[in-house]
Amino acid sequence: MKLFVKYISIVLAIYLLSLVLNTIYIGSFGSLLIMGMVLLLVNLILKPILMLITLPVNLLTLGLFSFVVNAWTIMIADYFVENISMGGFMNSLLAAFIIAILNNLLKDKD
Repeated sequence: MKLFVKYISIVLAIYLLSLVLNTIYIGSFGSLLIMGMVLLLVNLILKPILMLITLPVNLLTLGLFSFVVNAWTIMIADYFVENISMGGFMNSLLAAFIIAILNNLLKDKD
């Protein structure tokens, strides 16, 4: 269930950002769904490795560098998906921030 909530927050955040920012392009709804799945897989496979490599910087910035790592994962997923363009690092960083907010809003409060 946690993965489904994460997937929904990814898809919703990218869609909402594409409505607000002209630099984010989504070719089709199918591409958006594929982007969500690819980003979820990149987060499961590559993100722990990137977090381990950037641990010293993350400790120095008190965890704020994790948003940069999240932006990198979005850019990696953007590279692999056709008909989606995130428009660069700053848009990916904004998407990472919005995804984190939506993920926290959508998860169950126990």
